Amino acid sequence: MGGVSETFEILDDRFGSCVKTSARLEKLYEGCRWAEGPAYFAAGRYLVWSDIPNDRMLRWDETTGSVGDFRAPAGFTNGNTVDRQGRLVTCEHGNRRVTRTEHDGSITVLADNFDGKRLNSPNDAVVKSDGSVWFSDPAYGIDSDYEGHQSESEIGGCHVYRVDPSSGRARIVADDFVRPNGLAFSPDESRLYVSDTGATHTPGGPAHMRVFDVAADGGLSGGEVFATCTSGLFDGFRLDTEGRVWTSAADGVHCYHPDGTLLGKVRVPETVANVEFGGPRRNRLFIAATTSLYAVLLPVNGALRSGGVAV
Repeated sequence: MGGVSETFEILDDRFGSCVKTSARLEKLYEGCRWAEGPAYFAAGRYLVWSDIPNDRMLRWDETTGSVGDFRAPAGFTNGNTVDRQGRLVTCEHGNRRVTRTEHDGSITVLADNFDGKRLNSPNDAVVKSDGSVWFSDPAYGIDSDYEGHQSESEIGGCHVYRVDPSSGRARIVADDFVRPNGLAFSPDESRLYVSDTGATHTPGGPAHMRVFDVAADGGLSGGEVFATCTSGLFDGFRLDTEGRVWTSAADGVHCYHPDGTLLGKVRVPETVANVEFGGPRRNRLFIAATTSLYAVLLPVNGALRSGGVAV
C-alpha cells in the first residue's frame, strides 16, 4: 500500500482505481489573488470561478483555453454552483446574499436576510433535487475589507441555511458550527457533508468535515465528524458517483472513501480552495488553488446533480 507519483500520492490501495499515475496536473490560468468557487457549464463547455479579493468572476473556455472576465465587479463572490435548470447560483460576500443568474442574464436574489437581519457573507451553496438551495454563512466577507466589506454580524452566529423552493424562505438547518464552509450532498442526497474551518479564527478550533442525515422535510440529524484535515483546512469539495469525497486542503486535493478513510491526494503546489468535476464525461477535476486554476483527468466521474446537471 502507498506510493507517490508526480501528481498523486496513494495512501490506500483503493485509490489506485481512482487515478491514472501517468496523468499530469495542468495549470490552466494564473493571476488570481484567491481563486474559489469553480462551476462547470456543460452546455457551453466553460467554467466560471471567483477571484474574491480582485472582486471578479472569470470564465475559462474549454474549446479555446482562453480566459476572460465573466463579471467584474462581482460583489466579492465566493462559492458558485449550477442548479438543475443550468442556472448559476452564487454566494456574494460583498452584497451578503445568494443569487441566481437567469438564462437572460438577470439576477434573482434567493436569500439576503434571516428574520430581517442581514446574512454575514454566504460562502458556498448546493441545490437539491427538490429545488431547495442550501448554503453556508460564515463571516469571512465581513471580517475585513479583503474579501468583502468589514462589518458587524447582525445575526451573531455562523449557520447553514435551506431556502425553501415553494415559499422562498430561508431557515437554519444547522446552528452548531464555528465557521461552516463547503457543503455537498451524497449522490443519493441522503447525506449532507459540511466542512468547518473554525480553526482560522479560534485557536484549536475545528478543521474538519461533518456529515448529516437528511430527512424528507429538509431536516438534518447526526452531524458526526466525518474526517479531520491532515494538512490545513477543508474548504470546498465535490463527490464522485461512488460517494468518494474530493476535498480541498493545503497540500492539494484529498480523496476520502465514504467510510472516512483518506485514500490519497492530488498534489498541487498551492493551497486549494475548491474543486469541480467537469468535461464531457465529468471526469476532469478542476481545482481552484490560491492564484491559479488547475485541472487533472481522472478515471472516475463526478456525481450528477439532480436533473442531469454535472456536479
